[in-house]
Amino acid sequence: MDTTGATAKLVIITGMSGAGKTIAVQSLEDLGFFCVDNLPPVLIPKFAELIEQSNGKIGKIALVIDLRGREFFTALSESLHFIQNHSTISCEIVFLDARDDVLVQRYKESRRRHPLAPDGMPLEGIELERRMLQDLKGSASLVIDTSTLKPAHLKEQIISRFVNVEQNAMSVNVISFGFKYGIPIDADLIYDVRFLPNPHYIDQLRPHTGQNPDVYDYVMKWPETQQFLTKLLDMLQFLIPLYHKEGKSQVVIGIGCTGGKHRSVAISEYLGRMLGSSDTERVRVTHRDADRDKH
Repeated sequence: MDTTGATAKLVIITGMSGAGKTIAVQSLEDLGFFCVDNLPPVLIPKFAELIEQSNGKIGKIALVIDLRGREFFTALSESLHFIQNHSTISCEIVFLDARDDVLVQRYKESRRRHPLAPDGMPLEGIELERRMLQDLKGSASLVIDTSTLKPAHLKEQIISRFVNVEQNAMSVNVISFGFKYGIPIDADLIYDVRFLPNPHYIDQLRPHTGQNPDVYDYVMKWPETQQFLTKLLDMLQFLIPLYHKEGKSQVVIGIGCTGGKHRSVAISEYLGRMLGSSDTERVRVTHRDADRDKH
């Protein structure tokens, strides 16, 4: 047992097959985590005991847990319950996800078979796996949608989250998006700003994004915008500390408009500045679809 009272950090990496677990664990390995790939969930309690017996020598651990059968769930549930009852180990679940079409394309490119459909089509295995992992995804403290992420960007997100595991700040990710391209699957909160006046219909503003000062000022000048932001900030400043208190290390806030280029971008930029003023939160703003019409 660790007599120093320090808490070891255990990160469990799981999620959809093909969503990027290998990249995630390599990123944690670069940060000095002791990493074990494809550990059977039934062995997690034994592994936890070894961590406690190391007397603080093993402080940062990452385990990759892959779905290999229905017995996975009973073993993982029991193992997580065991960890939660040991105060010397702090456990966090990272769930990697991606859209079905992206996962199918990745399997085609790699020529690998899906573990749940070795003799069938990849999509059959993906759909089954998604249903089986639904509850686990709901209990994850961090969900990352890798559908549009390049490996380097996924690594950047992992490093940004775990570079200083001793810090207790809440990670707030604000993402702008276009509803016509789909809702971000990793968002915890979604806000629709399509009710705001649209710069798309102003010829000189249409080519620019909400990061452009003229577009930003246009979105912000309306009374309904200011009233919405007052109410939204009040809600977020109420919710985020409660999420943190409940044990979540990250919250993803999606701001959507029609195309994800003007209104949602401007509102997200505003939220990034306002929420980023707190010392207890790390805020990151990304614009998923702002430049999509250029391609």
